Amino acid sequence: MERVEVSFPSGSDHCAAWLYRPDGAPKPRPLVIMGHGLGADREMGLDRYARRFVAAGMGVLVFDYRHFGASGGTPRQLLSIARQRDDWRAAIAFARTIRGFDRTRIALWGTSFGAGHVLTVAPEDSYLAAVVAQVPFTSGFAAGLRKGPISLTKVTAIALTDVLVGPLRRRPIGIRLGGRKRAAALMSAADVPAGFGRLAEESERYQPKVAARAAFSVLFDAPGKRAKKLHMPVLYTVADNDSVAPVPPTLRAAERTKHAVVKRYPAGHFDVYFDDVFEQVVRDQTDFLVSVLRP
Repeated sequence: MERVEVSFPSGSDHCAAWLYRPDGAPKPRPLVIMGHGLGADREMGLDRYARRFVAAGMGVLVFDYRHFGASGGTPRQLLSIARQRDDWRAAIAFARTIRGFDRTRIALWGTSFGAGHVLTVAPEDSYLAAVVAQVPFTSGFAAGLRKGPISLTKVTAIALTDVLVGPLRRRPIGIRLGGRKRAAALMSAADVPAGFGRLAEESERYQPKVAARAAFSVLFDAPGKRAKKLHMPVLYTVADNDSVAPVPPTLRAAERTKHAVVKRYPAGHFDVYFDDVFEQVVRDQTDFLVSVLRP
């Protein structure tokens, strides 16, 4: 297996990416495009998944969103839903220019907030072969209610301050990505500090805050409503004890998906990246991708 550093244009900046090429696989190969969740970067657990997919004969492209990780974009840590989805579209366009890969056998793999992105972007492209939505963000309103009134009020106050004051000071006001229940953080639950913190330890580029103004767009985003427009096979990886991305909206989205496969695990939102739960999840995802893409 070979992993090389590549980049592709998105808007006026660029996205940094890893391209994995499997050894000895016949050409043209299928390709899986992977993107992370809220405020994260490619160094946070994605390499483990990518290597398993490559071992099964698939190529993989793992990228950072603009304003995060090794990608361009200023100000840093600006979380824009529209820009991140444009980054997915740019990644798909770039993937179709890479020699040795089959442009008709491209799958999208998104996790958490990134899974919401792929559920939104995939219906636009009739040539995509498959989607994997891992612990997907499907309803900002449901996620906000899950936070509870104390955390939601704190986040709203900071976000409003960023909207009003941030432009005057010419740099955003930050808000923490993760915190305990009732914390002033975009993700606030008992298992967030340990779970998200374990992922953050894997990245040298991770920053714990993002521009607080993003909270409003996150709250009113609802990727699950696009599910009925998905025309390709979709694997929903669901953690039954998910404290960040509520399960009921995800199951409703899966019911509206024409070709849905649902895999449920007695685990939390961050457990899917580690240890025995990871082993079970990545095995099921590999089986799904192999069956659809036929490497």
